[in-house]
Amino acid sequence: MPSVHSVTYSLLRRQGITKVFGNPGSNELPFLKDFPDDFEYILGLHEGAVVGMADGYAQASGGPAFVNLHAAAGTGNAMGALTNAVYSHSPLVITAGQQAREMIGVESMLANVDAPQLPRPLVKWSFEPACAGDVPRALSQAIHTASLAPRGPVYVSIPHDDWAREAGSEAEHLVERRVSQAGGPSSAQLDELAERLNAARNPVLVVGPQVDACRANPLAVALAERLRMPAWIAPSASRCPFPTRHACFRGVLPAAIAGISARLEGHDLILVVGAPVFRYHQMAPGRYLPEGAELIHLTADAGEAARAPMGDALVGDIHATLEALLPALAESSRAMPEALPRPEAVEDPDGLLTPQTVFDVLDALAPEDAIYVKESTSTVGAFWSRISMRHPGSYYFPAAGGLGFGIPAALGVQLAEPQRRVIGVIGDGSANYTISALWTAAQYRIPVVLVILKNGTYGALRWFSRLLDAEDAPGIDVPGLDFCALAQGYGVSARQANSRAALQEALQEALAGDQPVVIEVPTTTIEP
Repeated sequence: MPSVHSVTYSLLRRQGITKVFGNPGSNELPFLKDFPDDFEYILGLHEGAVVGMADGYAQASGGPAFVNLHAAAGTGNAMGALTNAVYSHSPLVITAGQQAREMIGVESMLANVDAPQLPRPLVKWSFEPACAGDVPRALSQAIHTASLAPRGPVYVSIPHDDWAREAGSEAEHLVERRVSQAGGPSSAQLDELAERLNAARNPVLVVGPQVDACRANPLAVALAERLRMPAWIAPSASRCPFPTRHACFRGVLPAAIAGISARLEGHDLILVVGAPVFRYHQMAPGRYLPEGAELIHLTADAGEAARAPMGDALVGDIHATLEALLPALAESSRAMPEALPRPEAVEDPDGLLTPQTVFDVLDALAPEDAIYVKESTSTVGAFWSRISMRHPGSYYFPAAGGLGFGIPAALGVQLAEPQRRVIGVIGDGSANYTISALWTAAQYRIPVVLVILKNGTYGALRWFSRLLDAEDAPGIDVPGLDFCALAQGYGVSARQANSRAALQEALQEALAGDQPVVIEVPTTTIEP
């Protein structure tokens, strides 16, 4: 009889999962024993960094990423990163080692008490098999559950003495299984949708992360062009679903009720594709919709459709829906929107760069298909207005706003997209949450370029302190950080760039190389 251990690796191999992101403890060693030569173990020094790497890898590769955590403590360390993964619909298969079965009930050291409950509600499904023989089936269910729409992380707790036990002769059927999904609109739904869009006087398109996740970006562009619609990116943007230099592109909607209504004023039909309606942030109450406007919501997530406070929703595969919709739409006679003007250069003070200058340099020197992993929340507006992103999969941002995503996610994205250059744009406050990920970058020679914007404060928090009349709150500033020293301590090459010329030189040198590089840039503080 095959062992649970051998069947599990056969199952993972058959599903194309040959990377394991982890930080092991004693409970995980029986799983890692006799680690197959065709698998790769990616070690992170903290579970938050481990899940961040897997999150970036899953989003960029489009497939499930396998994570191995240590019992309850390791799971707890990863929970912050899970907040981003669940909102980005990242298909993570998270496993955690459990104590030996006979030791769980007495709550021995490293027993994960009520293990399935621990990661909820940040996972789609959570489970601990009742017996060793059910482990392969549970892992098969986990892989398919994570991968089916709406995608998301799942969690399986596995007692460490299960791995050596027999799996049973029927386990071979699990290895051969395939589960796929189909979900296009019916002809009646398609006809109604096309009729409403064709009849609209002044429609507007709002696109979200699901469009980029299913690589439907060209279809979104074709839709905007067919109906001559301005195209906004949905608020709290975690991906870039529309090229930022296209004539229809209008920017990112603000994450506030009143702000969205103001931006969409004058449109009679709002088509939201692949985004929640809406991910608000700032408390700015107002009308959900402008006067006289209707909203249609296309989403792959039934939960997003159900909880929206307004509009009509159609749940289905985004790519299939747009592909079927386009031939049913008449070519509009409206004038094409005019492209947004490029913002002007700004002046830098001595010894500091403005974030705007940093982004202008990046836009001028980065490869045309560069991928940006961004975690500098106070510079969001300047980034979107100055960086050219033309290709699918060009931008990743923490979907729940949970800090610690940027550095490890950049590593995961680079592992998934080795043919493209990944540039991390990280705030100095954000960088410290998972700074240990630099060790992984050095050890695995992952050639990311990490630009750390050092302004000595939590910039977004500083802005919020003014909005909330709390400017005297403690803990907003983070002085005294030396990221070059930190990077070099982890084995990563680093240099500071405090002028435009120094940044250009450092960036060109980093992009010409094949190793990870940190560039520390002292910057001014700006508003989001």
